Amino acid sequence: MILQIDDQNGVRTLTLNRPEALNAFNEALYDAAAEALLAAAEDPDIAVVLITGTGRAFSSGTDLAEMQARVADPDFTPGKYGFTGLIDALSAFPKPLICAVNGVGVGIGATILGYADLAFMSSTAQLKCPFTSLGVAPEAASSYLLPQLVGRQNAAWLLMSSEWVDAEEALRMGLVWRVCEPSELMAVARRHAEILASRPIASLMAVKHTIVEPIRPEIAAASARENAHFAKLMGGQANADALAEFTGRRGN
Repeated sequence: MILQIDDQNGVRTLTLNRPEALNAFNEALYDAAAEALLAAAEDPDIAVVLITGTGRAFSSGTDLAEMQARVADPDFTPGKYGFTGLIDALSAFPKPLICAVNGVGVGIGATILGYADLAFMSSTAQLKCPFTSLGVAPEAASSYLLPQLVGRQNAAWLLMSSEWVDAEEALRMGLVWRVCEPSELMAVARRHAEILASRPIASLMAVKHTIVEPIRPEIAAASARENAHFAKLMGGQANADALAEFTGRRGN
């Protein structure tokens, strides 16, 4: 099962489970994650969603082999929700969302933190927004959410450099709320999730609504801008060269 779902004490834990691909999102995982968030939003017994990964990665982002297939294969079949459906589900999610970054987080594995109400990170984890190294644009409204979260200069470095950021730097920037030892990460994240889940769901949702509602139009506008740039750049020379290099390395 590519997405493990576990419910305890009002907390639904979604564990990305493609460890052989470092929990990269293919169309099936995008669909499963979007469906799980939509279901949790409607479930009266679920107060909080906690997202983490299995193995040594949180998520290595979009599956680049599938990205290349999308560019090169005329018969490529997109999923029901896909990337944009997951972003829509994250943006609209009406309850507290917690991320526990257990390992490497790349692309959506980093930009998803823009949607987290709380983010916990293992002291050994690293994050990267690889868009310029792939010759593409930002994604997931990160061009709006990251400056809001960490300030313009930190966001500019994250989005322009394609460099790794370690847990200490992520904490300094404000990209995550707490850094934990790897063995303690899930216990700490669950403890905080259960504290929130002990509060009335209607009250939690009211707080979330009042925080997020003013910026939802900005998120949508940023996504539209990013998607327009992405459409122009994906399949272009820089992107094609980067994907070819990736698939060549993987095949060696």
